[in-house]
Amino acid sequence: MAKTSQPTVVGRGLGGELRELRTGRGLPQRRVAIRLGWQPSKLSRIENGIQGVSAADVASLLVIYGITGDERKRLLGMAERSAETGWWETIGGLSEESRTLIRLESEATSIVNWEPMLVPGLLQTPDYAQAVMVGCGVPADDSQGRVAARLGRQAILTRPNAAALRVLLDEMVLRRALGGPQVMARQLRHLIEAAERPTVTLRVVPLAVGGHTGLDGSFALFDFPRNRSVVFIDHKLTGLFLEEAPQVAHFRREADRLSEVALSPVDSVELVARYATEHERE
Repeated sequence: MAKTSQPTVVGRGLGGELRELRTGRGLPQRRVAIRLGWQPSKLSRIENGIQGVSAADVASLLVIYGITGDERKRLLGMAERSAETGWWETIGGLSEESRTLIRLESEATSIVNWEPMLVPGLLQTPDYAQAVMVGCGVPADDSQGRVAARLGRQAILTRPNAAALRVLLDEMVLRRALGGPQVMARQLRHLIEAAERPTVTLRVVPLAVGGHTGLDGSFALFDFPRNRSVVFIDHKLTGLFLEEAPQVAHFRREADRLSEVALSPVDSVELVARYATEHERE
């Protein structure tokens, strides 16, 4: 079985890139740490994604590694975004899998999300997200933090150079009125608004297709500027991160197969609008 440990996945973000720069220049951790007046353990924690890193510290490392120009600007931007999105560390009740997922979303340049049952978290309204928590039996003490985290994740969609988000939904998602007809209608109107963004593509797999390759569960596929892609499979009790090339390729093919049977973006939005109207009339 492929490794799915979260430190491996997290370490492939900014910390992982800094580690690759150091090892590529043949510099031991201890030597770099001494030059900066750090404890070697600090650099180790940064490179393994255990400890955050400020833009100032990244700038110091890049001087040692001789990184300039656009590459320096890109890595400093990653550090600044990391500082901005560290809000999730203050929210209680989140699993390590959830925290890892948020980190991956914040660094990805492209996200493909297939959902056969629910609107994906990145596009949920507050009322819909709360209805999901109630429907799934999440204790009230935990649901507030989870909803806040889910809404906080959505900030990646409106930042400069936002990741390209490709959402694939089963038509059943549109029919299931979580929270009641009015909550569902507002959620579907929100989907339509989201689809108007140039970085968001929404496509629906119609019920008329019958059986298809996505019926066995949801998944999200993340692509990054330099690191290998990652697939996330969510489960009620845990989350699974896959990063081996054959596994990622399998889910990329799954997304392509679903796209082949899905409605076009225009027809998908029209279908979502029809369901929104139907819920509004109930």
